[in-house]
Amino acid sequence: MRATILISGTVQGVGFRPFVYRTAKQYGLTGFVRNRADAIVEIQVEGDKSRIDDFVECLKNTHPPLAKLDSLHVEYVESADQFLDFTILSSSVERTKSGSVIPPDIAICDDCLQELRSADNRRRQYFFITCTNCGPRFTTITAVPYDRPNTTMRQFPMCSDCHLEYTNPVDRRFHAQTIACQTCGPRVRLLDDHGKAIESADAILLASKLLAEGRILAIKGNGGFHLSASAINDEPIQRLRRNKERRRKPFAVMARDLTATSVFAEINEHEQEILQSYIRPIVLLRKRNPFSLSTQISPELDTVGVMLPYSGLHCLIFDNTSLSTLVMTSANAPSQPIVTDNDDAVNKLAGTVDYFLVHDRDIAQRADDSVLRFLDQTPVLIRRSRGYAPAPVSLPKPIRIRTIGLGAELNVTSCMILANHAFLTQHIGDAETIETSRFLEDAIEHLSRLIGFTPDVVACDLHPKFTTTKIASVLSERLGVPLRRIQHHHAHVGSLMAEHGVNEIVGIVCDGFGLGTDGTAWGGEILCCHEKEFTRSAHLEQQPMVGGDLATRFPVRMAAGILRKEPTIVRWLEAHASQLPHGRDEIQTILHQLENGEYIWTSSCGRVLDAVAAILGLSFERSYEGEPAMRLEATAYGGRDRLELDPQLDLPTIGTTKLVQSIYDCIHRHSPADLAYSAESCLAHGLANAAIRIAEESGIKTIGFSGGVALNEHISVSIRKFISRAGFNFVSNISVPPGDGGISLGQAYLASFE
Repeated sequence: MRATILISGTVQGVGFRPFVYRTAKQYGLTGFVRNRADAIVEIQVEGDKSRIDDFVECLKNTHPPLAKLDSLHVEYVESADQFLDFTILSSSVERTKSGSVIPPDIAICDDCLQELRSADNRRRQYFFITCTNCGPRFTTITAVPYDRPNTTMRQFPMCSDCHLEYTNPVDRRFHAQTIACQTCGPRVRLLDDHGKAIESADAILLASKLLAEGRILAIKGNGGFHLSASAINDEPIQRLRRNKERRRKPFAVMARDLTATSVFAEINEHEQEILQSYIRPIVLLRKRNPFSLSTQISPELDTVGVMLPYSGLHCLIFDNTSLSTLVMTSANAPSQPIVTDNDDAVNKLAGTVDYFLVHDRDIAQRADDSVLRFLDQTPVLIRRSRGYAPAPVSLPKPIRIRTIGLGAELNVTSCMILANHAFLTQHIGDAETIETSRFLEDAIEHLSRLIGFTPDVVACDLHPKFTTTKIASVLSERLGVPLRRIQHHHAHVGSLMAEHGVNEIVGIVCDGFGLGTDGTAWGGEILCCHEKEFTRSAHLEQQPMVGGDLATRFPVRMAAGILRKEPTIVRWLEAHASQLPHGRDEIQTILHQLENGEYIWTSSCGRVLDAVAAILGLSFERSYEGEPAMRLEATAYGGRDRLELDPQLDLPTIGTTKLVQSIYDCIHRHSPADLAYSAESCLAHGLANAAIRIAEESGIKTIGFSGGVALNEHISVSIRKFISRAGFNFVSNISVPPGDGGISLGQAYLASFE
């Protein structure tokens, strides 16, 4: 009996063919296994049918831990014995199916880590140690099928020892495409700040000593360069901030291990598990008090972003230094993608860093570190990239039409939907520069080629001036397919609908900005959605943005607009004149604009939070996205709802003026922590109550919460509790970020409705 077996899913680059080989041998079957260009694994086996049946069950139930089987199709035919043995054949160029699943990069495994530190292992202290169970995948793949010639490892021919391991069925590196050693693999070098090589017997040892001495290094990893420095020394961090023009934005750190992390941060069991997983993302952890790292790492915040070493290079750096924690932040100029090329790094980072630790393996696709936090006990993605992308998000319902969504303008990703899979690119960033726009276009082209995707529909944001809108228009015209423009907040709700497989939902969406269908700035919305249609059922009160975009940068302007009828607002503004670029002259301009109605209106929740932050003296200038609201959240931690404000509901409007006025009136009566907590509580209560009322009137059973504000733990958890207690099904984003990094999924999903 012969069986042809076709398996799709995450089955290339995860040790699946060696597993099939060993299993076939175990059951005494002959035949072959091979990868195909559509990322399917094709198997033909001959033997007794009962043995083949047992073999298939073993494939389903005992496959490698990183493999994921989406489908397994078996066809039996009567056949004379054709095969003498079981072999792994060269990959086939055959491609009959779209939707190839390319594995993400995988953190160093325990076996490789043990070898790295073993005195008698030939890969002892080799920085690029990998096997079939770990190492770079997506960042090294140039084409499918996943074979060495289709990776950036093609420039490193295997030595005889590596080749023996590669061809030995019982070896852990049997058909490991990134196999390498000191003899034949990539090599690491240390360069000075002008890119000149520094002679050293051990470049990593010297780099580790330089970090301990307070130097700043650019370190080339699997998906791009990091900027690294001691996490306990203020001076290099302050210098890094000056050189990178990053005054207050928090830096991520890499800790040696969980023990080192527990010294400066609180860690629960859920956070421990994800920190040690093969993904190794940055996890936002609550700071310990006192905080033993430099206060310059995440100024005025109560959290710190932490990741553990995920490559041999990282582990060796920590093995060679007394430092237990290092700053490890993406190396890029403002609003530009992470640097990946050695020469480019020297050109762009000279003057920013003291030394470069580089290797000679090309990076096929850049990938920033992924970031997440836990809201209560639920992990929520902030940035989905290394370790996740490009593995697809599984959708509860298959989509008939192939669609692509290009995201908005900030924290951009692109999403391609094929049947019940949503393939998101890695994190692209803010599409405001030519370099980032090109990165987006290249990432779309690369992922499309890997998964065999051509869209039937292109989707983008409603805003005509977004770079992504322009790219979508060009793509639509070039392919001759329709272009569908999806309102920003509708797309946020669409991401919830796609993730949870619901066709109707009341969606609460709170963020900083999205162009509304009426041409105004939305940002605190309750939408009643049914398939591709939506109604704006409620929204936060419209408030003036004095100076337009200047009000997003200087929250004092937002506070002045909301409190424009307050008799003492002029005195308050004058007291804060030093917080504005042009001092008293700017105050006069603000008052003039208020008097003459020279402002735009917004329903943005983010702007209300900004205003409260300014009134409480927490933030007077936004130096990075979300800074005032993040500092407000940090202040609210440990506070109490002293004011117990009743929500001002006059639907479709949810009042915010009385809330802000109450905070202003109570500045000297309660602590900033209690006032910050009270403000967040009032917003959560008002939004939840309005959504419940709308859901009751419409007969909809599901209520969801999305948008950047959904990353605020207090607001998000409060809304969930209100809605669950009212008997409704509450949903939130799980597989994609609730912020703009997940909006492309919603665009692609909503565009699939005809």
